[in-house]
Amino acid sequence: MICVPFFYFCLTAGLTVSSPLRILDKRLDCNQQGIQCSAQINNCSDKGMVVPRHLAPTGPEWGAERVGVGTDEHGPLPVLNVTWRILSNGGIFKLKGSEINILDETTNQSMCVQYHFKMNRQLNLANTRWTFSLDGLVVDPGNTYLVSVFNLPEPDNGHYRISKPITIPGCDDWRIREAQMCLENGSLWEPHMTGAVSVDKRHKMMSIAVVFDAAKYSERYQVFIQSHGFLYSKNVSKENRTSLNVTFELAIWQLSQCEMLFVIQPFFIRCKNDCLRPKKMFNYCLYYSKPPPRTLIIKATLGLVVIGSCLAYLLWRASHKDPANKSSAAAKDEPKGIQVQGRKRVLIIYSLDHALYKNIVLKLCAFLATKCGTEVVLDLLDSARLGVLGSVQWLDWHREQIESSSDKILILCSKGVQAKWKAMCGDKPVFLREDDQSPVGDMLTPALSLMVPRFVRSASFQKYIVAYFDDVCSEEDVPMPFNITVRYKLMKQFEELFFRILDIEKHEPGRVNYIEGLADDEYYQCPSGRALRDAIKAFHEYQLEHPSWFEDELVKHSESEIGETSAEIHNDNAKATKNLITHRVLDHTRVINHVKTQQSDYSVNNTTLHMDE
Repeated sequence: MICVPFFYFCLTAGLTVSSPLRILDKRLDCNQQGIQCSAQINNCSDKGMVVPRHLAPTGPEWGAERVGVGTDEHGPLPVLNVTWRILSNGGIFKLKGSEINILDETTNQSMCVQYHFKMNRQLNLANTRWTFSLDGLVVDPGNTYLVSVFNLPEPDNGHYRISKPITIPGCDDWRIREAQMCLENGSLWEPHMTGAVSVDKRHKMMSIAVVFDAAKYSERYQVFIQSHGFLYSKNVSKENRTSLNVTFELAIWQLSQCEMLFVIQPFFIRCKNDCLRPKKMFNYCLYYSKPPPRTLIIKATLGLVVIGSCLAYLLWRASHKDPANKSSAAAKDEPKGIQVQGRKRVLIIYSLDHALYKNIVLKLCAFLATKCGTEVVLDLLDSARLGVLGSVQWLDWHREQIESSSDKILILCSKGVQAKWKAMCGDKPVFLREDDQSPVGDMLTPALSLMVPRFVRSASFQKYIVAYFDDVCSEEDVPMPFNITVRYKLMKQFEELFFRILDIEKHEPGRVNYIEGLADDEYYQCPSGRALRDAIKAFHEYQLEHPSWFEDELVKHSESEIGETSAEIHNDNAKATKNLITHRVLDHTRVINHVKTQQSDYSVNNTTLHMDE
């Protein structure tokens, strides 16, 4: 059972703490034509409403439930109406009333309402079954309520209760989107984002204006524009305006791609800085025809020269071959190798289990970049942009880019991945020391919440690769949803994993493809592979010396909060903590700069697929 979609809703809904269970005023009138009825809210602990089983009436049956909007002195509120019917049999004359219990499974709040009446007819005056309802129960969007109904008196042995869970839709549902709490979360806001471009050719500058409609319950906004190589943001206040205009000044040379992402972060009354952020892709090339940059012209010229040289060489070889060589070449089935075309990109998802394990992940990124020519997307390599966008927006942006291309998402499973998955599905929460000390925090939990629902869909199944380091992890560390696909053991099966990244089959009719330098006994012959092997070995030896290493890495959330409070009170401790974090960030920066430098120097044409006949 996948529990992630509900978790993702909790991340994005932006609602505040649930309100207490209550009923709108004047909604407990249960009188009908033909009977007198009274209803009251109490603790429902009346033990006198129990009789022997043969004297108890039978149970009711469900009618309908309806979610809508009700109004009281606080304004429009989301409400739930529940209806049940009395069975038309002889037990109806034993009835003294009905009782309905409501439990909010999200907050554990409960309410009980008792209805007291006495029946003299099996059917009402309209010759239909007697029907009762609880109207105007104030509910919270997204919460699940367990509703139980039974007739009074109850039997002393067993019960005739009926119950069912009722989940209230979110504020995006048309039935409750006009409730006050939904309005204060921006349920009716339509930003209608548009873009405008103006060019100053003399100074080689471009102005990009983001225009959007302001919302009623948000007084300020943060507007982002993002494209390849840059990310800018500006704050703007509404100030009684209905339409807002935010302008960004850019140098023309900064714009290397036509598409640009607009993102607006509103700050509504309830969700504050956790509100849903509308986004829109904008193609400025439709409004401005940018001449090709000098580097593009140079590359195109060099490409034509290279292609012309290759053609001339091939023509020369063809004209100078003797008949014996021609017959020998024709006897060959396949050439010895083919060049890898294009540069692949991989988004890596992992858990910060331990400082030594984090070192393994960083060394793997360096190996993918330098040896394999792969562009690596890692949270630690992009902490500045991640801090501006937020974890969910950053992950969702990269996921969309990868799923719309031939690139891949690599999920590295470990003890922390399994533990955090179980925590998302109801187990005790997991807080790791490295997550607590990392500048980006826990990125695994929001990543799983976004990607697991899409992983199980056949349409995007091939985008995801599941692997684990066999020397420091095991197959038991792979969460349940990932058991439906191949799990690669690293580094024993790294070559097969890299074939997956390239979308190339290793085994083909009549031959077996292989990549030089990626086998289990070859990968460490290069500097980056040797560093990766040493990192795996160091963590393996540490695990042998410390069998309970994972439990030692777990921290209580309350301890972290106490530590932060203490640091604020004691200035000396605060300085020491700041210095410790600074040293850790500098260590990460050295590795990150090394990876980025190697990525820029790498030439994809150096990676060759060789084939073993």
